[in-house]
Amino acid sequence: MSNISGKTKILLDSYFSIPKATILKSQKSKDGTIKNAITLYDKLVVECVLIPCKKRTTACISSQVGCSLDCNFCGTSKIERKRNLTPDEIVDQVQIIHNQSEENFDMPLRNIVFMGMGEPLMNYKNVMSAINKITSPKGINISPKRITLSTSGIPKMIQKLADDRAKFNLAVSLHSADEKTRNTIMPFSKSFPLEELKLALQYWYSKTKNRVTYEYIIWKGVNDNSEAINSLVKFCKYVPCKVNIIEYNTIGDSSFTNANEHITKQYISSLEQNNITVKIRKSRGDDIDAACGQLANRSTL
Repeated sequence: MSNISGKTKILLDSYFSIPKATILKSQKSKDGTIKNAITLYDKLVVECVLIPCKKRTTACISSQVGCSLDCNFCGTSKIERKRNLTPDEIVDQVQIIHNQSEENFDMPLRNIVFMGMGEPLMNYKNVMSAINKITSPKGINISPKRITLSTSGIPKMIQKLADDRAKFNLAVSLHSADEKTRNTIMPFSKSFPLEELKLALQYWYSKTKNRVTYEYIIWKGVNDNSEAINSLVKFCKYVPCKVNIIEYNTIGDSSFTNANEHITKQYISSLEQNNITVKIRKSRGDDIDAACGQLANRSTL
């Protein structure tokens, strides 16, 4: 700024700053996925991922440094939550990946998923503020319909999303529709019973008319049986939904391994017989620890 006095510049420098997230390190997977370690103003680090496809690119964005929850199968949950990200730190991630998308794949960023580090609904105010900036014509101007917020299932906050008329998509990291099993693999869920989650999702649909996506991993010896399949089918009937079956990406815990393929086929068959849309989602970037559940700042260690 050249139109202010030197004394004013010193004053501004003493009391104000414009913190900006910057790339500490980038890694590129053999499938084209790019993982970024992002340094924040206080030197803490989060990770975000650019996932390319033939006709579009997707940004996987973090909402917390570490995570508030304790899912046993997730690498991020092993990191102590340091703090929530500010709205601008979330927007900076999106802008960084948007630039990478244009530079590396000659196309603008198309989709955003809040599936990185942290539980978005535990940082509700800042995440909503960031999404408002991302979708604003004065911001990045991405349609809310191209944004998916993934939550492990916080009923009260899902209801608040509905009351606030959220226009983006909602995904729930479910993994089991049996209370005992879900409490074992996701201990925090003891405070949020499946009955409360069901009611919250029904409320969400009544307000938004947007169906829910359930994210579901099938593990050997955990939920690879007919009882687990039947429980999922029953839960899916409570509210219009679709199911994404995703691969488990190892974090070095031998107690979790992907179930046999024939079990996955049984899940698909049962869901389709009940007119429930189901898709298999392949892992991306697992060779650089960039796949779902693997964001744990390993690249910076």
